[in-house]
Amino acid sequence: MRIRALLTACCLLALPSFLPASESRLADWVEPDFPFFSSVLDARKAQDRLAPKNLTPRGLVLNLGQDCWVCFDTDLLRVAAVWRGQGVTPRALAPGSYYKPDEKSPGGQFPAPEPAGTVWLVNGIYPGWQTGARPSLDDPREPAPTPEEVGRGPLSEEMGRLQAVRLVGRSVVLEYTAGGAKVSEWLSVADQAGQPVIVRNFQLEPSTRARLLVLGLKSKSAPTAVSLGLAPGSNAAELLNDDALWVVRVPANAVPVRFCAAISAGGPVANLTPRALPTEAPVRRWPQEVTTRIKRSTASDAYVVDDVDLPTVNPWRRDIRIADIQFLKDGTGFGITIDGDVWKVTGLHSPAGPVHWRRFASGLHEPMTLVVRDEQLYAFDRNGIWRLHDTNGDGEADVHELFSNAFAQTADMREFPSAIRLAPDGEFVIAKGGQQSTTLGKHNGSILRISADGRQATVLGYGFRQPNLGVNVRTGLVLASDQQGQYVPSTPLHIVRDAQFYGFLSPKLPREKYPAPIADPLTWIPHPVDSSAISLLWLFDAKMGPLNDSLVHLGFRRPELFRVLLNNRGIKPQASVVSVTRAFEFPPLTGSVNPADGQLYIAGFQVLGWGTDSTRIAGLGRVRYTGAPSVVPRDVVPMDQGVLLRFDVELSPEQATDPKNYSLASWQYQRTYKYGSPQLTADGTPGMDWLGASSAYLSKDGRSVFVGVPRMKPVMQMRVGWSIATKSGKKFEENAYFTPYDLPKFDPVAEGFGNIAVDLSSEIAVAKAATTPETVAEGRRLYQLFGCLGCHSIEAQAFVQVGPVWKGLYGKTRSFGPDIGDVTADEAYLRESILEPTAKIVPGFAKSDAGMPSYAGVLTDPQINALILFIKSLK
Repeated sequence: MRIRALLTACCLLALPSFLPASESRLADWVEPDFPFFSSVLDARKAQDRLAPKNLTPRGLVLNLGQDCWVCFDTDLLRVAAVWRGQGVTPRALAPGSYYKPDEKSPGGQFPAPEPAGTVWLVNGIYPGWQTGARPSLDDPREPAPTPEEVGRGPLSEEMGRLQAVRLVGRSVVLEYTAGGAKVSEWLSVADQAGQPVIVRNFQLEPSTRARLLVLGLKSKSAPTAVSLGLAPGSNAAELLNDDALWVVRVPANAVPVRFCAAISAGGPVANLTPRALPTEAPVRRWPQEVTTRIKRSTASDAYVVDDVDLPTVNPWRRDIRIADIQFLKDGTGFGITIDGDVWKVTGLHSPAGPVHWRRFASGLHEPMTLVVRDEQLYAFDRNGIWRLHDTNGDGEADVHELFSNAFAQTADMREFPSAIRLAPDGEFVIAKGGQQSTTLGKHNGSILRISADGRQATVLGYGFRQPNLGVNVRTGLVLASDQQGQYVPSTPLHIVRDAQFYGFLSPKLPREKYPAPIADPLTWIPHPVDSSAISLLWLFDAKMGPLNDSLVHLGFRRPELFRVLLNNRGIKPQASVVSVTRAFEFPPLTGSVNPADGQLYIAGFQVLGWGTDSTRIAGLGRVRYTGAPSVVPRDVVPMDQGVLLRFDVELSPEQATDPKNYSLASWQYQRTYKYGSPQLTADGTPGMDWLGASSAYLSKDGRSVFVGVPRMKPVMQMRVGWSIATKSGKKFEENAYFTPYDLPKFDPVAEGFGNIAVDLSSEIAVAKAATTPETVAEGRRLYQLFGCLGCHSIEAQAFVQVGPVWKGLYGKTRSFGPDIGDVTADEAYLRESILEPTAKIVPGFAKSDAGMPSYAGVLTDPQINALILFIKSLK
């Protein structure tokens, strides 16, 4: 067990979930000196269920001091609740996992954070500001697919919209419009006979319309009083006589007006006077700088991962669960954390540091990604897209401008703000999580285009389970990955366009009743190879050798960087996926190219306790091109007579032209409401269909191979493996995965092979080699060549893969239930498992889910012996 996880687990044995700062190296998740944080708030039970629908998916929780709290609903511009106590219960994703990083967040909307204390005032699901003679208790927004869902998105622009949260002194000013005119609101705590009073102060710009401010519902069970304060001689507002509501009427005003409303648990407040709009400079909260180093990789590969130390030891005892990093043109980076913080990072382009970290912003709502446009920073969280401004140049954001909330957000724990990426013409594309367990929202599981001004959101695609994305900022092409699970048989990579449906259905909907045709992916990737697909990144303006301007993709569960090779040769777009590096010690999420050095920086942390075999909770890595020859292919193209492989290095003619050095297999998946799909042969039985190479040819420039394959045909999934060498003699093995929808004709002259005729007369199975050396090294080579690494890790890991971990397997006792009993994993057992994999299956792995095919007739006895030797060596 990791040291941190062990210490955390030990501390948690005797402590409540809301762990005090004194009991942990981490301070409280809610920082007492920052005036707000964002949260879902469930106040439906408050004041004897006075407002039974009072759930706020997008809320700013304002910390007013003296244990006084207010939740402001950023969509409805209402105060959802006012209370005195200890903030909110830590039941959301970020605060709930802060001290328990391995704990998986549940799906659905409940239990959700609730006010932790005595609630003084609540509101129902209606606008906080209205026009008309009397207030309405109805929600004017367009309903969600589930009518009772309250996460319907923002009000119309005409009714009102939150513009910004401005830090002033040690507090905040909320800036929004109501009825077409600007409102500035700031909250404070006053004293009445030794008891706190919460005061809402307002300044309204001129308006030709009268407006109503709904302060809250009147409760018979709570002794809450509301008082109105006006400047002497002012008639700027009046408190209406309403039996059910505390309502203030504001007449049309030709000049700016001020008033305030006091909320008290101890009776009306006398001599109440509104305060002037505060103009103090924001207090600089984080003046200290934290310095870390970079551990440079000593590996000799073309692409290595340097480890950037995170500032986990910092003056605020703040955890650094970094999710993304983006850059300004000068190489200044901004990293964002799931706990709502943004850090400014400089010095990353230096070989070994120092790296300088400064806190830049806080209070965001479980963000996981950000983007830079025109040197301005945009952060995507559950509230929407925020543009962060440092208006006084002190190095800290003092204005959180709500650039866009033009899309809906429910309180579902897994409607993650998964990704935001820049698109051409200043637009953005966002991806939102789709595992709905309580209601059907408007935009769960959707990818949306956001207009350049933030005011419009257009659905590009829907029916995703947990999408992530990449956008080609030059062409506008939008690609997305998705997570295998219900309705998603394996890991797909999609082109997203034309509001197409991508196959996932909520369990709230009828099984397998699809609303539209399901869009095919560019390619499927076997789940054991990429069992948790994350972002896609174009390496434009990089200095990474053969990877410059290419597309890469990140795998989370088994940390890995893949190259995605797009293929437009056929009647529809296709892609192949091949590994670049597996050298991450943390689970990667996303990142970008640093303009200062042209290298790729990747950030990530363990999300919600999702399984990963990484050795660290969080990290930041620099994927660096060393200048060494790269053996990552630049093209993998299935064709009518075989598979074309192109490399950036010259190959050994002897190795490249030996068909025994290539391994191919194909299989199908089945899309159902069940979780994932087994690998299926053409006749529907579990396993793969093996394809034998018949010939192999080297191109005239020595950098490409065409592998002749007699039985090529379209299929859902195909794998090609190679074990060859460069011209200089360096051996390398790898596999590529693709979905050949159609097979373009191979033209040997056009492809650089000359006028050759591909020999398809005799399929040569790779196993026919009788001279296989029975060595550990050969076993490792076969492990790579035949794709065994996709299902069997050779290291201990934190999650259960399709097959058992090979490290320590030999000699271990395996339990197979009462019919078979315990069996020792000796040589006989390993041989049987290779030749007859369904003979003995550990309970919990049904035969229908055992995708491993028989290798009888595929591997020779010497090859099987070599594999067994390799397994035995993994002690």
